[in-house]
Amino acid sequence: MATDAANDAESAVIQAKALLQQGRPEQAAQAAETALAREADHAEALYILAVCRRYLKQPGAAQETLDRLKNARPGYGRAFQEEGHMRREAGETEAALAAYEQAVQGNPGLGASWKALAELYRETGQGDAAERAQAQFQRLSALPPELVSVTSFMHEGRLMKAEQLCRAFLQKHPHHLEAMRLLAQLGLRLGVLDDAEFLLESALDFDPDFVLARIDYVEALHKRQKYAEALEQAKILLRTDPDNPAFKSLYANQAMAVGDYDAALGTYDAVLTAMPDNPQIHLARGHALKTVGRQDEAIEAYRGAHTAKPDFGDAYWSLANLKTYRFGDDELAAMQAQEDAAGIALEDRFHLCFALGKAYEDRGDYEQSFKFYERGNALKKRQTRYKAEDTEAEFARQKAACPAELFADKAGMGADAPDPIFIVGLPRAGSTLLEQILASHSQVDGTLELPNILALAHRLNGRRKVTDEPRYPGILAELSAEQLEELGQKYIEDTRIYREGAPFFTDKMPNNFRHIGLIRLILPNARIIDARRDPMACCFSGFKQLFAEGQEFTYGLDEIGRYYRGYVELMDHWDEAAPGEILRVRYEDVVDDLEGQVRRILDFCGLEFEEACVNFHETDRAVRTASSEQVRQPINRKGMEQWRHFEPWLDPLKAALGPVLERETRSR
Repeated sequence: MATDAANDAESAVIQAKALLQQGRPEQAAQAAETALAREADHAEALYILAVCRRYLKQPGAAQETLDRLKNARPGYGRAFQEEGHMRREAGETEAALAAYEQAVQGNPGLGASWKALAELYRETGQGDAAERAQAQFQRLSALPPELVSVTSFMHEGRLMKAEQLCRAFLQKHPHHLEAMRLLAQLGLRLGVLDDAEFLLESALDFDPDFVLARIDYVEALHKRQKYAEALEQAKILLRTDPDNPAFKSLYANQAMAVGDYDAALGTYDAVLTAMPDNPQIHLARGHALKTVGRQDEAIEAYRGAHTAKPDFGDAYWSLANLKTYRFGDDELAAMQAQEDAAGIALEDRFHLCFALGKAYEDRGDYEQSFKFYERGNALKKRQTRYKAEDTEAEFARQKAACPAELFADKAGMGADAPDPIFIVGLPRAGSTLLEQILASHSQVDGTLELPNILALAHRLNGRRKVTDEPRYPGILAELSAEQLEELGQKYIEDTRIYREGAPFFTDKMPNNFRHIGLIRLILPNARIIDARRDPMACCFSGFKQLFAEGQEFTYGLDEIGRYYRGYVELMDHWDEAAPGEILRVRYEDVVDDLEGQVRRILDFCGLEFEEACVNFHETDRAVRTASSEQVRQPINRKGMEQWRHFEPWLDPLKAALGPVLERETRSR
């Protein structure tokens, strides 16, 4: 029934489009309303209806429709473009400019918005901005219409449609550089990072001066954590235009990634000398200072960011995310005023909500705090495509494909390297603490949340249609001894870049718990540690954390509860299928008996006890996760029971956890 309604809605939208193109807005509006009767939040139907109402001189009804559209699809570029047209027709130049700016922020493929911006910037005496907007308009105008559509589809979240159209275009024009770049951008969004890297490398082979492709190539290499190579590409761009602030910033970001913090901070300072009011540079500089433990300077940098842009939600959230910062009354009032303001960008709004949640929590106003955490999560959730059912189906496939018999049949296969120590679990469960403990040992390199296991799983799954059954993890049973060894060796070789020469290294990508079957088959001598925390504490800590990317299951109490339950059940399966291969370390036990747990962890890893592991907070290393400031302090009990302040509002979480809640609480 749901599918039939969706199909009916699509048919009505197609009809509405055709009628609008024929200059029949009244009939097009009727067709759009028919679509909305089938699917109330259909974005394109709402957009067409708003356009029709503007043509029919019904500004109030048009604005009401746009408000519905923006509520259903925050950040939908064409909604702001249409609002820009309405404001411009009404002679409201400033409001029109603001709407068009939000339009191209949400969807850079909107040529009409760039054209309007160029004209309005000229009218208001903003010559440089007008030139930049005109250049964007001309670039889009020169593209084939198919690629303009690909750009719009991509930024509207219609990634499969965009990929289908882009691939069809490339079949006809196999060496079209912009099409190659767009397909690579789709790969970056879909997580097909190796394909994206190859496409951009190929485009640059054809045209080494293709600046946009090289910028994207830096991003692709960075996402693959090939930081040294990304830095080299950033240097190439900087050599072409040493005074370009965008190229300087890109270079600084990559210098920071390779750990050259002096170079990064020096470059950020140079950019700020020329552009003292650039909020993004203040923010990036703050992140660099935070990473190296210069917290007071990081605070000043973040304050500089929101001074330059008062509604800059990420600046306020970055302060909150230090976990040790406390907002003053003036800052709280400023955040509240910005969050209340109409027209604020979605990204800024949900960042402000999470920051306000932390601010009110620190003041003991837990009801107000929860209100903002809940609002921030709801806003962020609208951006995601997460479905709990899909994840649960994936967990079921892992159990079915990886029984104990599989490990018995393939015993002795894979690469024999003992180097990796995998730390798995949920975010906010204490994995950064365990990594810091191990990285304090003389024989262990602490690395990052490495993407390599996820990339191998993706490669084994192969390219397939959305409707096709996944090849992975079922394909694991088909892999030969040679293939398993090759995959293990590939992991060891590809991760060597993150190491500093110690015989062992950590990989703390939490989601690797979903791929323990793969890890056990290709790296049978690797150690695996399951970082586990009380379910209520872990889940609520994740719920109030705004992650830079990924972890989409955290933006809802039901979703995160179901995910935790699925994680525990999957870990039960791994324990049964490969007994004794995984060490479970509970955060609460580490807090209660630090030295005892440190000795237990080191013994499991085959390492001699070293006092530095107990004094982990004295270890001088860059830490990039949300727990960076916490692991620089001696261990304490702060935060262990914070969730109880919010218990009156957490019944949905308890229900989602189900029997796992009682079991995991009792097991402590």
